Amino acid sequence: MKIFKQTTLALAVSLACTMPAISQETENGALSSAEQEAGLERITVTAQRRAQSIQDVPISIATLSGEEFDSLFSGGGDILELAVRVPGLYAETSNGRVAPRFYIRGLGNTDFDLAASQPVSIIMDDVVMENVVLKSFPLFDIQQVEVIRGPQGTLFGRNTTAGIIKFDSVKPTDDFDAYVKAGFGSFDTINIEGAVGGKLGENLSGRFSVLSQTRSDYIDNIASDEGDAIGGFDEQAWRGQLLFTPTDDLSILAQLHGRDLNGTASVFRANVFTRGSNDLNENYKRDEVIYDGNLNGNGFDNNPQEYEGFGGSFKVDYDMGDITITSITAFEEAEGFSLGDIDGGFGNADDFTPDPRPGFIPFSAVTQDNLDNLDQFTQEVRIASDTDEALQWQAGVFYFDSSFDITSTDGFFGASTVFHENTTWAVFGQASYELSEKLTITGGLRYTDDEKSLEVGQQNVDGFALVIGAAQVQDYDPVNVDDGQTSFELSANYKLSDDVSLFARFANGFRAQSIQGRDIAFEGNPSVADAETINSIEAGFKADLLDDTLRLNAAVFAYEVDDIQLSAIGGANNGNSLLNADKGRAFGFEVDAQYLVTEYFVLTAGFSYNDTEIQDDNLLVAPCGANCTVTDPIIDGLALVDGNPFPQAPETIFNFTARYAIPVGDNGELFAYTDWAFQGETNLFLYESVEFTTDDNFEGGLRLGYENFEHNYTVALFGRNITDEDNVRGAVDFNNLTGIVNQPRIFGIEGRINFF
Repeated sequence: MKIFKQTTLALAVSLACTMPAISQETENGALSSAEQEAGLERITVTAQRRAQSIQDVPISIATLSGEEFDSLFSGGGDILELAVRVPGLYAETSNGRVAPRFYIRGLGNTDFDLAASQPVSIIMDDVVMENVVLKSFPLFDIQQVEVIRGPQGTLFGRNTTAGIIKFDSVKPTDDFDAYVKAGFGSFDTINIEGAVGGKLGENLSGRFSVLSQTRSDYIDNIASDEGDAIGGFDEQAWRGQLLFTPTDDLSILAQLHGRDLNGTASVFRANVFTRGSNDLNENYKRDEVIYDGNLNGNGFDNNPQEYEGFGGSFKVDYDMGDITITSITAFEEAEGFSLGDIDGGFGNADDFTPDPRPGFIPFSAVTQDNLDNLDQFTQEVRIASDTDEALQWQAGVFYFDSSFDITSTDGFFGASTVFHENTTWAVFGQASYELSEKLTITGGLRYTDDEKSLEVGQQNVDGFALVIGAAQVQDYDPVNVDDGQTSFELSANYKLSDDVSLFARFANGFRAQSIQGRDIAFEGNPSVADAETINSIEAGFKADLLDDTLRLNAAVFAYEVDDIQLSAIGGANNGNSLLNADKGRAFGFEVDAQYLVTEYFVLTAGFSYNDTEIQDDNLLVAPCGANCTVTDPIIDGLALVDGNPFPQAPETIFNFTARYAIPVGDNGELFAYTDWAFQGETNLFLYESVEFTTDDNFEGGLRLGYENFEHNYTVALFGRNITDEDNVRGAVDFNNLTGIVNQPRIFGIEGRINFF
């Protein structure tokens, strides 16, 4: 049931990258922006595996924390809420609340398979989340998010050619603290989060955090008698941590976490574009679809999705005086499934004809993907210097092992199962040397060996295509690939003054070779892509100006990727195949700004520009199977994509936030906070077409509330996508003009209380 009437709002302000904490303690220990020091907070990051000021790290970095992070997720959103909230960062999916796809500086991977590799690595509490399902673990009780742009192959390994997104949760301390946060909004959205932590015994502290996000179905499937059939979700997650410090030199942090998701996969919408236009047409209705998906013959399935996961880590830090030894052991498990009515409508071959039918659909297409037996194990050991000397260094070894099964079930071909395995080991080192008080240079080196294999199990043995002779059981040999690569980096940081520094960085990295078994489900062959390597150069400045009230960080970059891995998605056969292009090149810049206008008024803004290009004179891919307007040259029915931009790479991103507070008495304030994000022209596929290009997408958020510092509580009204924009985020192009659209407007109320 929709519990809030939707109302159109228009605001003139918007969002960016980092909302500074600008408060100081009051007499009772609370925090108040009304009694702050004049100046922006110093931000500490761990982009180089040691704590440093963000202004001293020779890498382009943006952070998210505090109010701007909480505001993004107030409406029950998932990790995709980070898209375009940082200059250069984009994210999308065609798999609901699992399997997000991230892009930094235009570089990413549109592969929708559950075995897809990505050039943006997700690091959660020092542990790499390699599989796309693991990347979607819910975000709650987060201390800080770091978006680290550019190749990070030295310290973080392969598959970081675009960069990393690093999430750090709040850790246990001896001091008691707890909070409860609850929000209620449109479509029966309920968002509850809480944590409690503190001292448990002699040298032992702990913290336990929970998250519950639910939303009722709000989209009608008008092909059935069931109203409000699609769009809801029920997501539960938790995290428990114990910190044991038997001596001043030794700390042991143990963590366990889990999730349980029951909801809706992506909502595909048939024929929502008219040929020759990328505008949504009359077939698009936010709260209606016409689905005939009934894979199991038990009525309308309505795109269900269920996933669960469990994992943990064991981190040991031992201070030996001049060096520190760190060991991180971790494991992850996950399983689940998603089912989608891929054609997004009601096929014309079906007997039942709803009215109105969403355009011509030659045939129905329903696909279910199951991920089973996902097991990931990682072990890392690092040794790092711990002195005040000019030379700082660290070295380590890393081991990774992962295996999982994927079963893809098509309504015509039946079910097929493939088994994936991946083993990686690496040795690495990095050193920084302070040549003078102004100049520091850093260099790093890493060698990685990566092995992958794919074996085919069950093959389409229960499909209708096999029964009528349109398909046959294939004989597939196992596929094995193995490669070893060296990554390196060299950077310099020069301090013009205590408040202004310049940096330059040259970095090399690689994305390991990939195997794709998706086409086996449709009587095709597995595909393999060789490893891609990137050479990237960037330079920039970081400055704290106007008595620390203005922070201005900017960087320019250029990179070239040899043998860039791409995924040919869709076309008339709805394929998904890996390929390598000769090169991919890009250049651009990012600007991140924060300005403390007054002690009660804070602005942030960010802008990025990415110019990306595929370079391969002979690269041909299948264009859309639907009747779209392809603008590339067509050769023997295939599109020549040489010179095209990378898929899902926004040319520009702009974001902006504003916060204004009015003191109320000695211990409270009224506040207004707004955030906005704008996404420039974006090509959805490898080929270019009129229909599958987006431009001028934007979304805004708003919070109006009261905060009491004496009693440590906040109450606020919130809105997400407050102007109810209908933004196309993706598409399916094989038998009609199907689109994927953003989440609807959410209004609600939220309260939080802290205990100390």
